[in-house]
Amino acid sequence: MAQTFEIAVFQGDGIGPEITGPTVDILRRMSDASSAYDLKFTDAPAGAAHYAKTGESFPAESMKIAKRADAILLSAMGLPDVRYPDGTEISPQIDLRKALTLFAGVRPVTVKAGQRTPLNMPDGKEIDFVLIRESTEGLFYTQGKGEVTPDEARETLLITREISEKLFKFTFELAANRKKAGRGPGKVTCVDKANVFRAFAFFREMFDAEAAKHPDLTSDHAYVDATALWMVQKPWDFDVMVTENMFGDILSDLGAGLMGGLGLAPSADIGLEHAVFQPCHGSAPDIAGQGVANPFAMILSAAMMLDWLGIDHNNPALIADAKRLRESVEDVVAQANVLTRDLGGNAGTIEAANAVLDTLFVA
Repeated sequence: MAQTFEIAVFQGDGIGPEITGPTVDILRRMSDASSAYDLKFTDAPAGAAHYAKTGESFPAESMKIAKRADAILLSAMGLPDVRYPDGTEISPQIDLRKALTLFAGVRPVTVKAGQRTPLNMPDGKEIDFVLIRESTEGLFYTQGKGEVTPDEARETLLITREISEKLFKFTFELAANRKKAGRGPGKVTCVDKANVFRAFAFFREMFDAEAAKHPDLTSDHAYVDATALWMVQKPWDFDVMVTENMFGDILSDLGAGLMGGLGLAPSADIGLEHAVFQPCHGSAPDIAGQGVANPFAMILSAAMMLDWLGIDHNNPALIADAKRLRESVEDVVAQANVLTRDLGGNAGTIEAANAVLDTLFVA
């Protein structure tokens, strides 16, 4: 009997609805073709455009939908000219992270043979690593609440045992699953600045304690500045990296740059019971409504969602379809015949999404 999963869908702002529509269409096609799972989609209104119309950025009913759903698919959110009265941006994705304690920000970086990249890649080398960013504390802890006087400013970096131990357990489990799937050697790198900050020495101690529980995996440490260097010089050496919130924020954009831009950068924010899947890029209101937005990051985020559901619910069909969907996007990008303009092509949103669909069901 097929397992049924409810997916909460946040259409987003700007180009959000344009990339969400074809992504959900692909997921529906995959669900309809499977006898092992059934996906049901429920729209959850939220965001800057919703706020501009109604005066409410995140309705209580939408949060209720998100909390009961098996997974959350969230598109690009926010508009630069729509803000709260205090001037801060409208970011339902951050509200979800806090409300659902989504402590693990998962940022995959993949560059396959033939794919365009700013790097001069040696022959035979490919990039396939995952950066895991703690998403609820770190240097973001006092977000919007730092102390500022005419003479100085202070922000608080917070690292807790409660969150860090969950983060490291999740990280090593992800590395084990990647190893099992043949996608990595089972190596986890803790990225920190433990040579300068006591907080990061504390962070590293908890990492090492978790590493000791996984003798079948390997682990090491790297300072964040050296990691940034090595991500450019030898990114193929990495498997799974885990780091603090601010460091992860910066390194994940570097990872997107290795792939050719944010248009190929998917992400997930995962907790013990809930998970949100969304592209790393913004809402790009300057091109909204033109039909030229890149849907690949959104589709790759959907593939991550299928994989997470499959692992969490022991559904091999979902895991297999996640792999099919991810590899279909990778094949389209590597062939370079149907690329959106941010990747050097001239394809529109629907044409790019249809190329993925054709690869899934025709190839």
